[in-house]
Amino acid sequence: MHPELFHIDFNNFLGLQTITIYTYAFCIVIGTVIATHYAKWSVKKNLGIKLSNNLIYLIFIAGFVGGKLFFYLENPFYYFETPSALLDTFSSGFVFYGSFITIISVMIWYLKKHQIALLPTFDIAAISATIVHAIGRIGCFSAGCCYGEPTNSSFGLVFPTSHTQIVHPTQLYESFVLVIIMTFLLLFKKHQQFKGQLFLLYLGLYACSRIVLELFRGDTRGYIINDVLSHSQGIALCLILISIFFYYKLNKQLT
Repeated sequence: MHPELFHIDFNNFLGLQTITIYTYAFCIVIGTVIATHYAKWSVKKNLGIKLSNNLIYLIFIAGFVGGKLFFYLENPFYYFETPSALLDTFSSGFVFYGSFITIISVMIWYLKKHQIALLPTFDIAAISATIVHAIGRIGCFSAGCCYGEPTNSSFGLVFPTSHTQIVHPTQLYESFVLVIIMTFLLLFKKHQQFKGQLFLLYLGLYACSRIVLELFRGDTRGYIINDVLSHSQGIALCLILISIFFYYKLNKQLT
């Protein structure tokens, strides 16, 4: 694992000593840049409009706030009793579904306000999301966080904080699954039957994969039903039902 990508030594220039560039942050930035270029290109090609940077900034802020909020809500009593821990984990510890739900809410508000077609934009956002997420999980792997349970599998690895135990590299599993979902969406796009179909497929496919991946996760982040259903699995189940409902509804409009 390589949590620190490189260091920049300023030799006390303007009072600066050394800045550390972390691999996780670097991966998020790279993923965001690639996804943004894809989204802008796709929106211009398919909708004939130029996507404003304001939406990109709002998505970034919403993702950060939502991811942190859901992270704190996984153990609210601990942070209530130890408020200093809020700052200790401010730059680390995010919940994907927290970011996802917040971003979707902000996008709906922004697109409606600026009268931009909702469903076609969400189709583009689905593919963009897989790009950021897949690269971001590689950042998790490099940082040595979010690994899985102990295993004897040939896929197992030892992480710096896994105490010499061989564990599932669930970050790589998830990144691999996301690449498969992205590839499927790009191929399926040619056969798309209705607007919003790509987004709903992404929603359902990722939610199904997340339920399975949670079975291999080794970190405890809270349960809806103790040792049976985690928070992420509960959210995933809700999103599967939502995606099935809207898929059926939009598909029925074709007949």
